[in-house]
Amino acid sequence: MTPEHLARLQQARAALRPVVMTTRLSDGIQVLWPEDALPGALAEAAQKAMADDKAANVTLDGEAWFLQPHNPPLRMIVVGAVHVAQALVAMAAGLGFAVTLVDPRRAFATEERFEGVTLNHEWPDEAMEALAPDARTAVVTLTHDPKLDDPALDVALRGKAFYIGALGSKRTHAKRAERLKELGHDEAAVARIAAPVGLDIGAITAPEIALSILAQVVARRRGK
Repeated sequence: MTPEHLARLQQARAALRPVVMTTRLSDGIQVLWPEDALPGALAEAAQKAMADDKAANVTLDGEAWFLQPHNPPLRMIVVGAVHVAQALVAMAAGLGFAVTLVDPRRAFATEERFEGVTLNHEWPDEAMEALAPDARTAVVTLTHDPKLDDPALDVALRGKAFYIGALGSKRTHAKRAERLKELGHDEAAVARIAAPVGLDIGAITAPEIALSILAQVVARRRGK
């Protein structure tokens, strides 16, 4: 790798921009995609490597290429230091997510209850603005309290999070959807919210609900 390519790669990673370093094996020529253009089929292969988070070898038009994706870290922002959150953050961390728990209620969001988790005690809208959810971020609200969930969802819907989920029944979510529309979100935006949150696996306990949420997050990320 040339010093120029290394510097550009480091800049992309520092800015949390996903890129793929493509190397032609016959002569070592490198292209940093998508910052530099690639022919259609090779660009599609680079896109797939990025989506899969996995390096790949491809041969196109008789040329062998090595594709190495450099994605920003996966993140999960959980709003609400409830029992489900205790199970969810542990499972999410095990799948490689950098987890931040947001809850201004310091009595609930404690290091004793959430050991090893980054805690944010700001009001949810302020926390979400600072955390700036991107296309590698999942957002899950769990408090059942509109004063906490709604501000977080308002900010999340204005961003690029690949997953937004909110705990609550269909009736609860219908009321939530109306409040979010009053904040300026249209039907398409509100439809981004997975609610009731999680896959329908008959979950009852907090760990089961956490499992259903994480399964839905993975399914959304993988396009299933």
